[in-house]
Amino acid sequence: MADNNVNLPPGFHFYPTDEELVVHFLQRKANLLPCHPDVIPDLELYPYDPWELHGRALAEGKQWYYYSRRTQNRVTGNGYWMPMGMEEPVITSSSNKRVGMKKYYVFHVGEAPDGNTTNWIMQEYRLLDSASSSRSSRRRPQPKPDHSKWVICRVYERDNDDDDGDGPELSCLDEVFLSLDDLEEISLPN
Repeated sequence: MADNNVNLPPGFHFYPTDEELVVHFLQRKANLLPCHPDVIPDLELYPYDPWELHGRALAEGKQWYYYSRRTQNRVTGNGYWMPMGMEEPVITSSSNKRVGMKKYYVFHVGEAPDGNTTNWIMQEYRLLDSASSSRSSRRRPQPKPDHSKWVICRVYERDNDDDDGDGPELSCLDEVFLSLDDLEEISLPN
């Protein structure tokens, strides 16, 4: 994909919510239904390091999106994706129904388990094992799609600016009040 927004009209951007990624893209892919706009490419993630996604995955801003086959092997040529925390449910906004799961991974350079942590984050979205949105299966018997095969991945590089280690950032007013306190301490007689 040389032109990252090849199927989007001019002025449109791709910033889907978790629900949209699962319901409008991943469910349709798993059920072999067409997806419009068809902008997310299929990509075998694991041979590629995250910095090699440019030109291969759909890029929007500093995020890359692609479909991949779900696998336990998340090893690339220069490192591996390590899971972070627990899976989170993806809930529909209209019916509060659980439609999928989201899992975070962080990329490590080197061999497991001694790799060095990077700022690259991957969110991997999967359908629930029992999810099915295909209504045509009621009319004609068709083989049930295997939802466990496909995932959508969103990859991005986290900014270092957020982790400067100085604690919470102070607002302008906080700094003014703190400086007034300092001024008060200086001017008080001992």
